Amino acid sequence: MNDQPRAIPPSLFALSIFYGGMVCIAGVLGNKQVGLGPLAVEAGIFAFLLLVVTSSSVAELHGRDTANRLVLIGFVPLIISLFLSLVVLALPASPQMDPARLSAFETVMGGTPRIWLGGILAYGISTFLNVTIFSRLKAREGTGLLWLRAGIASVLSQVVDTLIFITVAFYGVFPIGELLLGQMLAKVVLSALLVPPLVYGFVALGKSLDRR
Repeated sequence: MNDQPRAIPPSLFALSIFYGGMVCIAGVLGNKQVGLGPLAVEAGIFAFLLLVVTSSSVAELHGRDTANRLVLIGFVPLIISLFLSLVVLALPASPQMDPARLSAFETVMGGTPRIWLGGILAYGISTFLNVTIFSRLKAREGTGLLWLRAGIASVLSQVVDTLIFITVAFYGVFPIGELLLGQMLAKVVLSALLVPPLVYGFVALGKSLDRR
């Protein structure tokens, strides 16, 4: 019986650490809406696209099962960071803290349960969907057309992500039709433009790390 621990490939180790960081920062960045020409999108999309890129790259390098485990493990930093946010918000602020900074902190870090639930559901369903579509396209098309597989998987998963998050977080609060269309358009465009070249870069970096 071999009791030696299994070695983790350097690419998987590095991409997993990066993935955990993006899981935690996505919700914070989402508090700002940015304008990209005619498109308006919440800034958390940039971190989320990097989650898509990372999970697709892991699926390309190490297979679908490993990528799905990465997505599943991503729930740990996501939920713990939300729990810590609740704890910190509940703790009394120091009397020496500037009231303007305290107000800004509470505005950024505070959120309704519906928004938190929407974020968790959207993360899980859309990232698992991304890995599934990417892997099935690879099984059908082979190792070629990486840019096409990455782009299709990202675009479809972003549409689902937007539908889930906005519906869970805001349905019944205000009309969401215009917001849904605007966010979908912005995310589809960004996915098509950014994800394919980034996946090429991440896969190349992963192969380089593993060769060393």
